[in-house]
Amino acid sequence: MNIDQEVAIALAGLHLGEHFTFEELTGAVQRLRQRRIVVAEVPEIGESSGLCAVLLFSDDRDVILHAHSDSALHTQQFVLHEFAHIILGHCENDSDALAGNIPDTLLPDIPAELRIRALARGDVSTEEEIAAESLADQLAARIRGVAFAETSYTEIFG
Repeated sequence: MNIDQEVAIALAGLHLGEHFTFEELTGAVQRLRQRRIVVAEVPEIGESSGLCAVLLFSDDRDVILHAHSDSALHTQQFVLHEFAHIILGHCENDSDALAGNIPDTLLPDIPAELRIRALARGDVSTEEEIAAESLADQLAARIRGVAFAETSYTEIFG
């Protein structure tokens, strides 16, 4: 299956139609993962590491921490890219064996088992990263289809 097919199947699997709000997408991702999604800006993420966002998993929630950007669209892309990884199931194949190899300099207060996914992704040219970015682009286009409606999406992303 190529990336375009993978993205099309993932979009159809959300059952959200051609246009949806950020809240509807968040609800679909939470139902998919059967846990809460928490999104928060942490400006320090991008200051020294060059990371745009970090995706962490715990037993009861998934946490997306993103860098600050002056651009609302750029911030939106950070979050949608991490949503795309979740939707595409990229978080389901990580190995606990990585935990011991991940340095704790970036997020020293977060247990190693929660940092596996966040720091295992260093190469942005892999098929997983390209598929996630492609799906994030599709999600953004569908959200913008209703972005002018009065929703909290505009409050979050400007």
